[in-house]
Amino acid sequence: MPDARLTRRGLFFTAGAGVLGVAVLSGCDSAKPPPAPPSAPPPSPAEVGAWKRVDLSYVSAYLLVRGNEVAVVDLGTPGSEAAIEEGLKAAGQSWAAVKHVILTHQHDDHVGGLAEVSKVVRASFYAGILDVDSIITDAGLKPVKQGDEVFGLQIIDTPGHTLGHISVFDPSNGVLVSGDALRTNTGSLTGSDPRYTTDPVRAAKSVKKLAKMDIKAILPGHGGPVLVDAAGELQRLAASLA
Repeated sequence: MPDARLTRRGLFFTAGAGVLGVAVLSGCDSAKPPPAPPSAPPPSPAEVGAWKRVDLSYVSAYLLVRGNEVAVVDLGTPGSEAAIEEGLKAAGQSWAAVKHVILTHQHDDHVGGLAEVSKVVRASFYAGILDVDSIITDAGLKPVKQGDEVFGLQIIDTPGHTLGHISVFDPSNGVLVSGDALRTNTGSLTGSDPRYTTDPVRAAKSVKKLAKMDIKAILPGHGGPVLVDAAGELQRLAASLA
């Protein structure tokens, strides 16, 4: 079980025998993780999770660094490419390492950086099959759906917020990048914001679907990561929905 002394916004957390970490990279300044608890040895690079959060204030982008290759999930609002580039630098990488860009859905606060990013990277770009046609770009988006795999990541259909909304699950460590299917900017874990939800019934079904998965951490589009008792919080949220 994760160390209960760590908060939902902590940078490091334990899961099973390994140690997972989410580095928060805010704007041009990368946040340094706090030292490990005295009872545990400092995490080595091999033990620290490879997911990095780029905090864009209103929304987040996420970087997955594996070796010399990077996948990016979501690109923030227009103009976010500079902050994402700084996040890459803080992770010891550059745009040249980015080979995969996954967009959770069509809304401008998640695809806004696409126009500029697509000019500087030679990557494959992906979006949910029902959202692809609504994203205006010359990047050559590849449609993906439930069961598809990108860079070892599983695509999970989570419609409701938009009809083609997808989430991204990392089976190697139980990390879920949820886009806007889940959020924590209200102070607790909640589902899709009803003000911007296309189909509330489907959105609720998507939450219940995710609650059946073995999820150890949730990286939402809005709000901080859920690093402690993520599965429990998700199951309680699902149980509260009609």
